[in-house]
Amino acid sequence: MSATSNFIERHGIYSEEQRAAASELLARIDELGLDAIRMTWPDQHGQLRGKSMSRDGFESALKGGIEITMAPYFFDTANGIVFNPFSPDGGFGIPELAGSPNVVMVPDIPTFRVLPWAEGTGWVMCDLYSRHGSPFPFSPRSILKRTLADLKSEGYDLVTGLEIEWYLTRLLDDNVVNGSLGAPGIAADAPIVAPVARGYSYLLDDHLDEIDEQLRPIRRAVQALGLPLRSTDDEWAPSQVESTFDVLPGLEAADSVTLFRMAVKQVAKRNGHLASFMCTPAIAGFYASGWHLHTSLNDVTGANAFVPGEGQELSDVGMHYIGGTLAHAQAASVFTTPTVNGYRRRRPYSLAPDRLTWGNDNRAALMRVISNPGDPSSHVENRVGEPSANPYLYIASQVAAGLDGIRRKTDPGAASIDPYAADVPQLPQSLGSAIDALEGDSFFREAFGSSFIDYLVTMKRFEVGRYEEWVASNPDREADVNGVTDWEHREYFEKF
Repeated sequence: MSATSNFIERHGIYSEEQRAAASELLARIDELGLDAIRMTWPDQHGQLRGKSMSRDGFESALKGGIEITMAPYFFDTANGIVFNPFSPDGGFGIPELAGSPNVVMVPDIPTFRVLPWAEGTGWVMCDLYSRHGSPFPFSPRSILKRTLADLKSEGYDLVTGLEIEWYLTRLLDDNVVNGSLGAPGIAADAPIVAPVARGYSYLLDDHLDEIDEQLRPIRRAVQALGLPLRSTDDEWAPSQVESTFDVLPGLEAADSVTLFRMAVKQVAKRNGHLASFMCTPAIAGFYASGWHLHTSLNDVTGANAFVPGEGQELSDVGMHYIGGTLAHAQAASVFTTPTVNGYRRRRPYSLAPDRLTWGNDNRAALMRVISNPGDPSSHVENRVGEPSANPYLYIASQVAAGLDGIRRKTDPGAASIDPYAADVPQLPQSLGSAIDALEGDSFFREAFGSSFIDYLVTMKRFEVGRYEEWVASNPDREADVNGVTDWEHREYFEKF
């Protein structure tokens, strides 16, 4: 249902240029003969939700937006209903959200794509607004926009490179007939899959060629979407793949990860495979996957503000950015590693960080500095994230923390030679302890709003509670695979 015929104009959401772009987009849709446009928005878990609109329905959306229920914001990762929508404030402490009201989807026109794997289908990212015209308070994309605007107010723009690991498996049985279909708060049985390759390797060309037939339709779809894919690599474990992208501005980077994950999963499924961005699947021989965020800041002249001078690892701005990131890394853990499963990755000498360290080209450090004096490509690699992290919250949390470091001129301390032996505080070792750190943190309450932090804390505690209840109810279960419980595999493998 359309919000109102003039919602976008009445609330000043589109500029004159955007209104002209909307007319041009409709003409392009007609020229291409598209009969469906998927209007989507990222939820609290970073997953895309929305509607498939007809051409005429989409034209209405470009004028008045399209109303859609906010109900997905009540759900945790297994669609458990965390909040009571019919309490006086919807369970959120916000009276306007009582009764599960509608929100309004407004297309962000430059994000429009034609989906190469879905005949006659376009796709566009949307922003969510209340019916009164204000941004929806729990929208991760709106949080990132606000954070980047705050960064801009200090004279900086975010530049981001993406490096994300994932698994490609062959679908043997979707388990729809023989398995449990799940229920609210109870994940369905995971599909039964097989690896597409065997043996541990790293960057082995034979391994990459072995799965080329399976990767090719995914690679071509990603490139057809216009995403700046740089490489597809054979990663460490069997069937593990790493994808890297050229540098992107902050919001575009988050949108690109979201679209990439959607494309990979949908194209794989159409070709008899299952792709997963779960950190560590419960499949024998599989290893943890990570998501590394490469970051620098451009100043008002467009120059890289992290470039070091002689005798520096990074510029003062870059070092303060690292200092802020480390200072807030414990509280940010729910944003960078939002699943129970993601904490399986935080082990000493595992190439994943387990404490608050930085190092010069050191892959064991949380913040790896990659630089040379005068080198315009100098930047930092944040190695803390898991592949299923919400891109908007992951990036926003790092920007907010780094900017705070710049404002306060935070000293990150000395570089670590052996980060796993460094005498510094550890990162949270479980999602539960990460939630505790976030709940008591004043910085992110100020940066993202207390209502959102309370919302996310409640959401994630519900998820952890279901996990702990399952573990307590299954003391005599068979041995976990890779140390990963069946609960985790059902909860995250297909979903992410």
